[in-house]
Amino acid sequence: MSGMWNNSMMGATRAAIPVSMGIHQHDDSQALHAPVLVLNASYEPINVCAARRALVLVLKGVAMTEEENGHFLHAARFAVRLPSVIRLLEYRRIPHQSRALSRKNILLRDRNTCQYCGEILPASDLTLDHVAPRSRGGNSSWENLVACCHSCNRRKGNHYPHEAGMKLMREPRAFNLHTSRHIMRLMGRSDDKWRKYLFY
Repeated sequence: MSGMWNNSMMGATRAAIPVSMGIHQHDDSQALHAPVLVLNASYEPINVCAARRALVLVLKGVAMTEEENGHFLHAARFAVRLPSVIRLLEYRRIPHQSRALSRKNILLRDRNTCQYCGEILPASDLTLDHVAPRSRGGNSSWENLVACCHSCNRRKGNHYPHEAGMKLMREPRAFNLHTSRHIMRLMGRSDDKWRKYLFY
């Protein structure tokens, strides 16, 4: 997953795409942020990254494009199609462990959904809630942190959910390999080109 393979591979690939390149004026300006499925050399799905990062990997010779998304970047002398699926050229051993605990990964696990009211919101409109309040001994862990909208956070305050008359949508768990693949499958529903790699 992202935290597992970025450290070993991405250090040499953080060079930005040349400023002379840009999205073609007839294409979606958000195309560089479109999700791209990353496959290991064995074709095993291991990550999802933005199209911009995927293109850097391809241009650096670290990966090759398996599927394209229909958009492209253009420069004065050439055009580059943006990938939808890329495959690493060298096999990367992926440790079977949880992702790093972070706000970004909590929101990804919870799919930007408030775990109390079920509202889906942009990351900027969500906060993290300690199910067992910190002031009452709750720790910062996968099992005690959930995505929460500001309204529910204020309502819950310094209480346990049942004390505030609230209920979690699901029990919070660590974001592991199984969880991540489930999210890949959900995201793949919007891109038919992912399906054959996600074992539908």
